[in-house]
Amino acid sequence: MLYLNQLGMICPLGDNHAEISRRLFAGDSGVAMTPRYSQSRERELALGCVETVLPDSGMLPLGQRSRNNQLALAALAQIRPQVDAAIRQFGADRVAIVLGTSTSGIAQSEAAFRYRLANGGFPADFGYAQQEMASPAATLASVLGVTGPAYVHSSACASSSKAMASAARLINMGLCDAVLTGGVDSLCAFTVAGFAALESVSAARCNPFSANRNGINIGEGAALFLMSKVEAAVSLRGWGESSDGYHISAPDPSGAGARSAMEQALARAGVRPKQIDYINLHGTATVQNDAMEGRAVAAIFADHVALSSTKPFTGHALGAAGALEAGLCWLAMQDNNPQGRLPPHLWDGVSDPGLPQLNLQPVGARLGRPLRLALSNSFAFGGANASLLLGRE
Repeated sequence: MLYLNQLGMICPLGDNHAEISRRLFAGDSGVAMTPRYSQSRERELALGCVETVLPDSGMLPLGQRSRNNQLALAALAQIRPQVDAAIRQFGADRVAIVLGTSTSGIAQSEAAFRYRLANGGFPADFGYAQQEMASPAATLASVLGVTGPAYVHSSACASSSKAMASAARLINMGLCDAVLTGGVDSLCAFTVAGFAALESVSAARCNPFSANRNGINIGEGAALFLMSKVEAAVSLRGWGESSDGYHISAPDPSGAGARSAMEQALARAGVRPKQIDYINLHGTATVQNDAMEGRAVAAIFADHVALSSTKPFTGHALGAAGALEAGLCWLAMQDNNPQGRLPPHLWDGVSDPGLPQLNLQPVGARLGRPLRLALSNSFAFGGANASLLLGRE
């Protein structure tokens, strides 16, 4: 059995377990209107911004100084003593780092090019390596002094879920004894403008699975798990991955790839669909993605399982989304939630008649017992699909 021993997490809901849980269960969204990253100073967008003061990156080599790595360091700081203890227990060469990201340090490149346009040259604090996708893993490996495998997945919105599946495989293959795994992504104008060009960005807080849904809110954050075979409250019971390759940005309308990922996770865990207590939906609030996921979920689970999308709380953190949402499930499965309060679904309540009936959870919903089995979905551009199945005894 593979256990998720510790979680360090920072997102628009906060920078500690207590604050994130409090706001989540109270229905207090971290998405807010802001002119930042908008193409026009006069236009505001709803974004999931991390407002916490982040660690100084000045002690890092120039090529590793980025907001993305600051977010990763903030999440690491929450669990640093436990990670250091694992390194002492297993050895630096037996601890791996596997992360997901999609933006890395692109924001630093944006700032550097704006400076170059105004001043004729790049600023002294800019290096091209800041935007390398491998930077978060290399940075954490250097900070921690570990020499096990260290790499990054970058498969759009499935990146960190796939990273966690890869971490599990490393341990099961005997290549390491513990893995620091999860994901990190930071807001930048590139992604905001890119999704706006696809007409996929909502100006207001996103509205998943509503008949009125019209796009995503982009967010940022980091979630890092310490994974090992050392027994803990929550385990990674199963995972599933697929690639339907239907279209570069549109999902397969049939949901076949999403369904395959969920079915693989169930099979790997030896769990029947009716045993699942809760599913954290990918739930981007785009017309096509929600329709596809609704059909896939209904085909496997009918309408008996509790559902919600937590993207109205955090925004869509792209490469970090899978780990952040697994983190919200992990928080809901801790001992301090004996009544099984569930992450609620924030929306306008207007059901889409073109979608199957879905058991979307209101604020205050609870199982009346601890949450035992939760599935978390991540379905990305290019048909990259991943599902994680978390469990506790």
